[in-house]
Amino acid sequence: MAPILEDLGLKVIVPANFNTDTFGTFTREIKRPGTQIEAARIKAEKVLEITGETIAVASEGSFAPHPSLPYISSNREIVIFIDKTHDLEIIGEELSIDTNHGSKIISTVDEAFEFASKVGFPEHGLIVMFDENPKNSSEVFKGINTLDKLTEAVNFVFNHSTTRKAHIETDMRAMYNPTRMKNIEKATRNLISKINSCCPQCSAPGFDITQRIQGLPCELCYAPTLLTKSVIYQCKKCSYKEDKLYPDGAEFADPGQCMYCNP
Repeated sequence: MAPILEDLGLKVIVPANFNTDTFGTFTREIKRPGTQIEAARIKAEKVLEITGETIAVASEGSFAPHPSLPYISSNREIVIFIDKTHDLEIIGEELSIDTNHGSKIISTVDEAFEFASKVGFPEHGLIVMFDENPKNSSEVFKGINTLDKLTEAVNFVFNHSTTRKAHIETDMRAMYNPTRMKNIEKATRNLISKINSCCPQCSAPGFDITQRIQGLPCELCYAPTLLTKSVIYQCKKCSYKEDKLYPDGAEFADPGQCMYCNP
């Protein structure tokens, strides 16, 4: 994030001893406060409070089934920009199926190694615990990035578990997950794009799409499809709106996307 934001003339400083785990953990010991955007906003506002600065940027990630492809895991990254001086809040985002998010119940060290090989270990870190719900145990081994650490953690759980099984999952914290870092980078670039998009009426940054309207006509039968026909841009400062047709560059939809031509 830092090199991209520095292109805007911002000097990025991470506050010392700022523990983001207090705003929720991927390993579920601490529940995230509110929605993904609300959690990112709380982080940014807390930084402004403790530093006395006027601009803050924070990210927040989530992992869930893809909204259009429910059998595929997806990563949604949010990067929020808050400028107190100009009363601005602009949000960049990226929704990607490029993620190694996964977990498994294992009963042998070999199964742990097999899982590790499929998720990009050791470049991508792992987590080992007794149960999928870490509140059932105080032992959660995070940031595992060597075979020795993995073996030690798995054997510890096996030796102290009543089931002789362990729960293993990918460590989705950004510093242990290069794939996620790439998605955060894309969300940051999306943020920059929105900051550089200024309102035609008042010139405020963040002139962005607030609504997508379906109905792009089929190229064969001209019936409306579920694809986007137009988008509405709106300014957060003066509320000026602008409707733009065919945002994806096509005036017609492929018949394969038509519910009548391809039911």
